Amino acid sequence: MKYYIRTFGCQMNQHDSEFIEGMLEKLNYKSAEKVDEADIVVVNTCSIRDTAEKKILGFIDSLKLIKRINPALKVVVVGCMVSNAQQVERLVKKRGHINLILGTRSLNKLPYYLEKIRENEKTIVDNDLSIDVPEDRLYKRPDFYRSFLTIMYGCDNFCSYCVVPYVRGREKSRSLDDIVQEAKSLAADGVKEITLLGQNVNSYGKGLKEKTDFADVLQAVSSIDGIERIRYMTSHPKDFTDRIINTIENLPKVCRHFHLPFQSGSSRILEKMNRHYNREYYLDLMKKIKERFPQATLTTDIIVGFPGESEDDFQDTLNLLQEIEFDLAYTFIYSPRQGTPGAEMSGQIPLSVKKQRLNALMDVQNEISLKKNKAMIGKKYSLLGEGASRTRPEVQSGRTEGNKLVHFKSQDDLTGKFINVEITDANTWSLRGRLL
Repeated sequence: MKYYIRTFGCQMNQHDSEFIEGMLEKLNYKSAEKVDEADIVVVNTCSIRDTAEKKILGFIDSLKLIKRINPALKVVVVGCMVSNAQQVERLVKKRGHINLILGTRSLNKLPYYLEKIRENEKTIVDNDLSIDVPEDRLYKRPDFYRSFLTIMYGCDNFCSYCVVPYVRGREKSRSLDDIVQEAKSLAADGVKEITLLGQNVNSYGKGLKEKTDFADVLQAVSSIDGIERIRYMTSHPKDFTDRIINTIENLPKVCRHFHLPFQSGSSRILEKMNRHYNREYYLDLMKKIKERFPQATLTTDIIVGFPGESEDDFQDTLNLLQEIEFDLAYTFIYSPRQGTPGAEMSGQIPLSVKKQRLNALMDVQNEISLKKNKAMIGKKYSLLGEGASRTRPEVQSGRTEGNKLVHFKSQDDLTGKFINVEITDANTWSLRGRLL
């Protein structure tokens, strides 16, 4: 029996797909290279933006034709999109070729339901968000040298534009002991780089019986032999404390890469977004980080066109971008999400205005990114090798501590090895270097 998984969305979804792969391979399923070769197709969905949902629905619809050719095919839809009751109702009603729908906290039940859907023609739905995520997860990692490690599930922030608390449930931290044991197991398997995952890793520990926080997680994982790099995502500026900054400063294994989404440079819009900080707070935080980590890579997320955003509000965002000079910014057009406060707000911005503002934002950021990358030319960096290009095997890639992609030539396979390079050329999105 063969499976095919199509994953949409963030790193949390990617890690969930690794869990699904682990379960299926334990059941002796093998991975199919093409969707029409599979006996079971799993669609791992995202609901963060409307464009993502449209792509997902288009892919689900394409499976209907494949199922006509192969009636034995089982279609399983999981993830964020199907944690919305109204979306599930529409899927069941209009897309009857789906056999099983599982929410983000029910994925571990997949083996049980595979038996059920063999004898049940109706769509089975299990998307209860009130249950706890089981700790004993078996993952199939795509890389031998790096891995995700989830430290918490769900979110309690309820930003007015975001569906995450509604589709992944309330915040729940794993125990520090469980995290350390998983990290030790990964290190024993040869993993060198770990990315700690959570919707808001900075708020780790709230609700746990033991008094612990994210700084404790960083310290504990840093003490494990074999783990040489530690990344984390995603951080919320309101919870990025001095204790976290001080801890990172004393832990060389923690990458000097700070991804702190500011979303808007306008204090008025930040209040409407329910972000719990203002422009001045964010600027002070970034000033502190720059002073303590002058060589750090700084990245962020920005939303343009939130309801009520005036031209002055947008200029505040542009000005903040220019003042801080991020290495990279992930920029998005605001997309109303059903069930969130933002979708019901007055002052919705026309799409044409959103696109205009997005393009202006990207033009500014691309200039900054290119300038920052060109400043790296002639400097030496340590990379963790990621392997060769499929089309040009003599060209390999690796990432700096700041998560910047560097291409270089080598006849040896340097995947999973730490290597030193000198940067020789730069463009907006990547760099070129020579081995030292």
